[in-house]
Amino acid sequence: MRFAYLLKNLFSFSSLKGRLLLGLSFTLLLLIALVLGMAWQVGKTMVHDTNMSHLRYEATLLADEVTQQIDMRIQALERLREMIGDTEDASWMNYQLRQNDSLLAWFEGIVVANSDGRIVADWPAIVGRVGLETSKLEYFRMLRGIRRPYVSEPFVGRASGMPMVLVGVPRFTEEGAFNGFVGGVLSLDSGGIFSRLAKVRLGEKGYAGVATSSGRVLYHPNTSLINASVPSRSFNPLLDLALDGWEGDGVGELLTGEMALQSYSQVWPAGWIVGLYLPISQAQLPLADFIRQLWWTWVVLVLLMFPLLWWMLGRVLSPLRYLEKQIGEVGLGHRESVSLATNMQELQQVASTFNRVEDERQLLLGNLQEREAFLDSVLNAAPQGMFVANIKGDITYMNPALLEMLGVSADSPMDYWIKQIHMDDLDGAQDMWVHSLRTGSDFVRQLRFLRSDKELLWLDIHARVVTLSQDGQTLGLVGVVKDITERREQEAIQRWEAEHDPLTGLLNRRGFERRLEEAFADFQKTSTPSALLLFDLDHFKPINDEGGHALGDEMLRRIAQVVAWEVRRSDHVARQGGDEFGVLLPSCTLAQARRIAESLRQSVSEISVTHEGKEFMVTLSIGVTTFDDSDSSVDDVLARADAGSYKAKEHGRDGVVINMPHDDVMELFDQSK
Repeated sequence: MRFAYLLKNLFSFSSLKGRLLLGLSFTLLLLIALVLGMAWQVGKTMVHDTNMSHLRYEATLLADEVTQQIDMRIQALERLREMIGDTEDASWMNYQLRQNDSLLAWFEGIVVANSDGRIVADWPAIVGRVGLETSKLEYFRMLRGIRRPYVSEPFVGRASGMPMVLVGVPRFTEEGAFNGFVGGVLSLDSGGIFSRLAKVRLGEKGYAGVATSSGRVLYHPNTSLINASVPSRSFNPLLDLALDGWEGDGVGELLTGEMALQSYSQVWPAGWIVGLYLPISQAQLPLADFIRQLWWTWVVLVLLMFPLLWWMLGRVLSPLRYLEKQIGEVGLGHRESVSLATNMQELQQVASTFNRVEDERQLLLGNLQEREAFLDSVLNAAPQGMFVANIKGDITYMNPALLEMLGVSADSPMDYWIKQIHMDDLDGAQDMWVHSLRTGSDFVRQLRFLRSDKELLWLDIHARVVTLSQDGQTLGLVGVVKDITERREQEAIQRWEAEHDPLTGLLNRRGFERRLEEAFADFQKTSTPSALLLFDLDHFKPINDEGGHALGDEMLRRIAQVVAWEVRRSDHVARQGGDEFGVLLPSCTLAQARRIAESLRQSVSEISVTHEGKEFMVTLSIGVTTFDDSDSSVDDVLARADAGSYKAKEHGRDGVVINMPHDDVMELFDQSK
């Protein structure tokens, strides 16, 4: 009985839904769905077969081209091997490498190794490459074992940081014994071997890739995957078969989760696999366009029926136009509610619902006005700076506390204060502001602000995005601003005091060791030479004993001033404790450090203090060293410089001793002694 009642209401003329379905359901929906469904099923089979044949052809062609590229490079290296012969003369090898400079069009560099795996010649010459040991590397072991040309597994170049492979051919003595190899370093990014693959166009999402049989990626449109391992073999069974030497095609899953057409072909000389991938969604795109054309064909048919439909719907929807007129009058305040004289059930329900919603809206509007008045009072009375911004990010309100804090008048444009933000903080603050509005995250930022009276403030801004609870729509931002200038200044003072000696103003031991660690880290990365000076004051104890600590402090301050004047602005001077001092000389050679040390020794020897008519003077015993590749930490450098300082004291003080690792100590003293 209930089902019959629903059918009666659905297809009766008193039902708006029934009248619309009467004119449209049976003439359009069923026919369109049937035609488009059949076209789609037939088209998918045709598209699959056509694209699979194309992928198969392209994969074979690309594999042949890569094979040709590898063969040409191997043949060139074999010719170079014959030119070099079985000689062990490195100069002759280097001469032949330079004579074959044209090979650099195919390789990043050419190397020759002896039977022990040590590089004996290279071109172009790179510092540190000659003498490198390759005996434990994968490609040397393979060349020695298989005794035929071999293409290595990918590796990252030490100097360039680029992914590379080595194409190598073995060298033999006249007796046929293994005598090293001639190798060409080939860049996977710029070597030209994959230039053809980069030009392959398989729609918008299709691509070609190359991997080694061991599962290392050699080429991929996403360069971040180069030299990475392919996914787990269980992830793509077709790729698993290709890595074992299979050639063929099929359908498999990509890393993105998409199903794709796949075709694989082998590059046998290098042990590589060329794979082509075309997502099924991309392959079916032409079919989708065809279905879309069919859709527009039906749209045209519907448009041709528009006059009839217009007449039918006009008759059906005339009560709705009357309802629209009444709703407009309610919006203008000319009516309090709507009423319809119609037997259409849906419109009666709409009218009833609208009247109920209008009553609720009027009630909420009154409550909202009261809340707005209350909120204005709270914001105006708040002691903290507060602001409101709209959905576009424009500030629409600042409370009196914030206006006073920023030194901005109430009648100034709301965007005026943005121009007063420090230029170093402006870009970051704007980017985070936009990000907060876009994502709904909180805006938290500390920045510098220049008041109209030129006072620089540090502001702590915390704003939260306001959203509607129903649908999450963003309305704007509400924020709080705090003046943290005093706190930032106090933090800066504390940071300075933590790393500086209060007596001399120089770095203390903590601050000096931090900068020494930073300089040593830079040396390990860039090999930039840096030097370290450590020295004690000779004859300083009598000053404290006879003149008191005040006289000793005066001498320390004068020495600190003189040392700071003598060194470069980029150098770091520290009083490490008592009469112990240190000078860090970044980007300084040993010869420069020696001159600076002699200048310090001479200048300090001219300083004097007087107590009760007696003049006191001091000298320096300076130890000098530089960072070295053998140093494992800064402790090694400090110990070496300290040992130099003690050596200077043992030789009569007032001198400079240069102490370098793995060498005899070189002593430099004042020649006047």
